[in-house]
Amino acid sequence: MSSNSPSRPGVPRAPGALPLLGHIPQLLRDPLRFLTSLPAHGDLVQIHLGPVGATVVCDPELTRQVLINDRAFDKGGPLFTRLREVIGDGLASCPHSRHRRQRRLTQPGFHRNRLSTYAEAMSAEVAVVADSWRDGHIVDVPRAMMHLSMRILMDTVFSGTLPPTAFQETLDDINTVMAGAYRRMILPPLWSRLPTPHNRRYSRANTRLQRTVSDVIRDRRASGRDLGDLLSILLTTRDTSDGLGLTDTELREQLVTFFMAGAESTATTMAWALHLLAHNPDIENRVHAEVESVLGGAPARWEHLPRLELTGRVVLETLRLYPPGWMVTRTVTTDTQLGGHLLPVGANVVYSPYVIHRRDDLYSDPTQFHPDRWDKERHQPPPRSAFIPFGGGARKCIGDEFSITETTLALASIIDRWRLTELPGQRVRPVASVSLRPLGGMRMRVHARVR
Repeated sequence: MSSNSPSRPGVPRAPGALPLLGHIPQLLRDPLRFLTSLPAHGDLVQIHLGPVGATVVCDPELTRQVLINDRAFDKGGPLFTRLREVIGDGLASCPHSRHRRQRRLTQPGFHRNRLSTYAEAMSAEVAVVADSWRDGHIVDVPRAMMHLSMRILMDTVFSGTLPPTAFQETLDDINTVMAGAYRRMILPPLWSRLPTPHNRRYSRANTRLQRTVSDVIRDRRASGRDLGDLLSILLTTRDTSDGLGLTDTELREQLVTFFMAGAESTATTMAWALHLLAHNPDIENRVHAEVESVLGGAPARWEHLPRLELTGRVVLETLRLYPPGWMVTRTVTTDTQLGGHLLPVGANVVYSPYVIHRRDDLYSDPTQFHPDRWDKERHQPPPRSAFIPFGGGARKCIGDEFSITETTLALASIIDRWRLTELPGQRVRPVASVSLRPLGGMRMRVHARVR
């Protein structure tokens, strides 16, 4: 909805809007509770971010329509306006007019026959983490998983060419940008231009991140080396329609996109999976029995994945409960009907996998951790439109299989060697950033498995 457009008849407005601020306080204070309250008001519900309105889509079928019609519901709105400050017009944020070409040029790097090669790097890095822990020590799990996810991305994207200092700076910069992006998305643009300490940290981190990635691209292009990693593939792929490849700017935007989306989303999924297993010891024992039988004491590898059935279901259930991309915005590019209502050109649309995944008409006991709901031999799986952690349609995340492979291998190898328990008095809950980060600490004590 444009900033000065009136309320549309027939589309209910979410209660609690304040003069001038609209629903900003609710979205800052407890956005997950606010969003999950909206389906009670209708399949489409209006909210306001100050003077700017948006229509929240609460129904899975209407959400599917938004996802498959990516021309009418283009990437845009508050989320992508802010993300473009960091990732430019990369694959995840570019408009429809640029997406098909970018997808063609990046797809070879994520072809399924490349996953087995990437899985070797994943297994090696997970083994390093598992070897570094000591019986009885306390581990900051989100931090450890972020470090692991970044190491895997460095190996698969850059062949580990960043020196340790630059690696740590890049990790810090991604954490800073991701932590600040949601607040910038919700608050008016003027706020992000104020010289506050938060904004200065954000700006410095973003500038340095762009420079680091640009330097790696320049050095690799100058060297002419083909290291068989994702960067080498992107440097050599040519579009069949014009014979051209990605420019340095386009390469930077793609790589920053992969780091921002890949590191954060996979790390948080791994952390939430370990948290959920620690609170469900019966399921954890079953997972341990499975990985012990399948792995035989070796690190989890690509060839183990088909037999890690329960471990894979744990990953799917974690993605259902804590989808990394918990809220997504789109912009309507032409007057479009949705759910019997006309959405005018320029309207902002919001959909939330978190909301869809917790509807009790789609999932029994939707707030509970039940990995066996994904056992197709015993249960009827939910409709495809009810499970959208990676989006859908032509804009579905290109790295979905990469992420699931990494999370499954990491979870299997860690559970095979370690049992993790949370510290007494810790209250872990999700906080809305660009992804769902654990708030309140997720420090866990690691206990060595006795073979």
